Amino acid sequence: MKNLKMLIEQTCKSIDFSGVVSIQKGQEVLFQSAYGLSNRSDKINNKMDTRFGIASGCKIFTAVAISQLVEKGVLSFETRLKDCLPITFSNFDENITVHQLLTHTSGIPDYFDEAVMDDFADLWKERPMYTIERLHDFLPMFQHNEMMFTPGEKFHYNNAGYILLGLIVEQQSGLPFTEYVEKNIFVRCSMEGSGYFELHSLPAQTALGYIDNEDGTWKTNIYSIPVKGGSDGGAFITAADMVKFWQSLLRFQLLSEQLTNMLLAPHVVVEEDDCYGYGVWVSKKKNEIFKYHVMGYDPGVSFHSAFYPSNELTVVIPSNKSEGAYDVMKTIENALTS
Repeated sequence: MKNLKMLIEQTCKSIDFSGVVSIQKGQEVLFQSAYGLSNRSDKINNKMDTRFGIASGCKIFTAVAISQLVEKGVLSFETRLKDCLPITFSNFDENITVHQLLTHTSGIPDYFDEAVMDDFADLWKERPMYTIERLHDFLPMFQHNEMMFTPGEKFHYNNAGYILLGLIVEQQSGLPFTEYVEKNIFVRCSMEGSGYFELHSLPAQTALGYIDNEDGTWKTNIYSIPVKGGSDGGAFITAADMVKFWQSLLRFQLLSEQLTNMLLAPHVVVEEDDCYGYGVWVSKKKNEIFKYHVMGYDPGVSFHSAFYPSNELTVVIPSNKSEGAYDVMKTIENALTS
């Protein structure tokens, strides 16, 4: 472990990492350290209890919320979109299912297609990000567009699909999506530092996201992402809270063992050893599960977190810069597998 600590420190220094690195085995903390500044103007350091945005890393919360509704019998994974969400989608296939939305195989048009768009911030040039406060606000960006492919045909990462899943949670629970997650996931996991915060009124101990320019200048991400996160991304967590989430999920405190196993099952093969479950990536090595992991990238945000079943390690790496979390994760994994 001493060698791993040295490697992590070297990596963080070489990439000027800003964020937190946490490695835990059960209740034992093997490594934790904070780097960089949560507020550059006031020179406030990141700390272990700093809250960070995690972008798409919170799609797993959406998947858990849907799975909880399945467990209650409110809907099933094979329920069709048209049967659980009373919204008109002019050109959508009538056979789209909840399962397909969860696994990015629905074929619906996306409001941000990562295969053809590079900069998430470009979305808000015509539609100001401060107008995107509720899940319904995303609908005009994709609601009447054409399907990309036949449902179930293939995997194509899709943010709009998770917007629809959040709307289903709202429709079936009667609660705003963020309130549902905070009550039924964060409270149950004792994730007291986590939430869906508005960028213009962030609570104390929250890191601002920073976008660095090649000439050394920088800006915050407040005009580059929606003002409030939702079912496709944008929650804020502390590293300790994310560890609590993994522990609660894997101890069947959020879902039954059966539903937890369904959520973590590799439902669709993305690449040879990389699969996707419900809101979570599943990676294999030598036909064995190597890790369950989530990740998120926004302007001013990079995030990786994983649970490694073979050695029961939980790793959480949130960063308030657009890059960095992946490099630290690879350093840890190289050390684990060497």
